[in-house]
Amino acid sequence: MSATYAVVGGGISGLVAAYRLRVTAGPDATITLFDPADRLGGVLRTERVGGQLLDVGAEAFVARRPEVPALLAELGLADRQIGTTGARPLIYSQGRLHPMPQGTLQGIPSGAATLAGLVDDATIARIADEPTRPLRWRPGADPTVADLVVDRFGEQVVSRSVDPLLGGVYAGSAATIGLRAAAPTLAAALDRGARNLTDAVGEALPPPAPGSVFGAVDGGYAVLLDALRHRARIHWAQVGVERLDLVGRGVEIVDDEGNRWPADAVVLAVPAPRLPRLVDHIAPRTAAAARRIPVASAAVVALALPGGTPLPQQSGVLVATGERLRAKAITLSSRKWGRRGNVELLRLSYGRFGDDLARSTGDEDLLAWAAADLGTVFGIDTEPVDALVQRWIDAMPQYGPGHADLVAELRAGLPRGVAVAGGYLDGIGVPACVASASRAVASLATSGVAR
Repeated sequence: MSATYAVVGGGISGLVAAYRLRVTAGPDATITLFDPADRLGGVLRTERVGGQLLDVGAEAFVARRPEVPALLAELGLADRQIGTTGARPLIYSQGRLHPMPQGTLQGIPSGAATLAGLVDDATIARIADEPTRPLRWRPGADPTVADLVVDRFGEQVVSRSVDPLLGGVYAGSAATIGLRAAAPTLAAALDRGARNLTDAVGEALPPPAPGSVFGAVDGGYAVLLDALRHRARIHWAQVGVERLDLVGRGVEIVDDEGNRWPADAVVLAVPAPRLPRLVDHIAPRTAAAARRIPVASAAVVALALPGGTPLPQQSGVLVATGERLRAKAITLSSRKWGRRGNVELLRLSYGRFGDDLARSTGDEDLLAWAAADLGTVFGIDTEPVDALVQRWIDAMPQYGPGHADLVAELRAGLPRGVAVAGGYLDGIGVPACVASASRAVASLATSGVAR
């Protein structure tokens, strides 16, 4: 009798899990993917804006991580990987634009000169003096990024250099993100006995490498999603899932219409807030751990401005903490990836952990905010030829201090035949999601329920 598997959640993690199950279990296995949405892909979404394809969820991946390039090659899509134009971002701080500092790790400087012009003279002197001050570090410690950086370099380094980057990655801040999640190589350098933070940053910085740091898919992430769905040969059940039951040595998925779907094993590729309801009665330890992972919501305003609109030759703008702008970041997509068609494509991002902007603000207000922010930053007042608002509710997990221990506890509470995948586990971003899905299927294979 052929094996039967289930995947709950149709985002990138779920689709990669389904594909890995197909590769592992072979052509005769039945793989059912449960997702009630009208489309698969989760927070990966490709839309037409101004007649051009634009990703309005995640828009790039770290090309120097191996997972996505390897997956594209495996699917015969290696030639669809593209890199950036080389344009660099700016930081908006104190009401004006600054070049993005080089020689930093997540905005944490390797020396005072790297932040010259972005922070005041007193902060520059504090950074320069940091190696002379004793550093008390306990190996294995996981403070928030702010706790460490404010103590060693001062608050301005956090608000003007670190927070702009962490806001873009996590929709959070240095005050809520743990050091081991945001900068694992830095934490490792401190564990090895770096004498001060300046030395630790210098040791943790990756060596220069050729090629683009970031990659994307020509035609948008929809190209990758379609290939995964085709190769996984899934049965897509467009229903919600209420819970999982353990039956004998297998699992039953109970959908929101009361139907039962037996499976030999299941991968739960849902956001952290959805996990407890599914597993509370079969994995209470897992459910409790998932409830301790906070999340943020975000919104993207995608705009197509007329071709020739005067915009800087930069990839975008990251916004410092405390500025009067409502946007946390502006991506100049046509500058970052190369112009297509006769429009200038932009994305403005809104929403941080602790606010309710993405959930409570109407589309018209978001569009008005976008127009005002573009006027403030670039001095332009140009009507877009097209616009789109996309919201991502409770989609941005916050990697607080001790997150790795929390995830280990979550995984340890799972029963045999159940695995988890998603962006709340081992890292933010598409490469981490691909890795978590592959790990989930490998864990099922190791336990003997997927082979």
